[in-house]
Amino acid sequence: MSRVITFLLLLPRNLVVLLLRAYRAVISPLYGDVCRYYPSCSSYGLQAVQEHGVVVGGFLTVRRILRCHPWAAGGIDDVPRRKTRRYALTRFGFVVAGHGKG
Repeated sequence: MSRVITFLLLLPRNLVVLLLRAYRAVISPLYGDVCRYYPSCSSYGLQAVQEHGVVVGGFLTVRRILRCHPWAAGGIDDVPRRKTRRYALTRFGFVVAGHGKG
């Protein structure tokens, strides 16, 4: 029963992961290498949602996109990591039950 609940709780997060992966495969290459930050904004968004979920990860992503403008200094801007991770990632990037590294 807890596997079903975990699956349902992670479903919105994994749907957003799927959308971001599709964006990164189809639309992102059309822009080329224009991001002032590393990782790119779409990669940052993917990592933020995987790490923190849809609400907090979405907030972090919007905040990052607002900082990305022509006058920004840019540089390395990694997603803040949680102290403990409750979930693991598949090779595709889906979030699944299990203990993450770190």
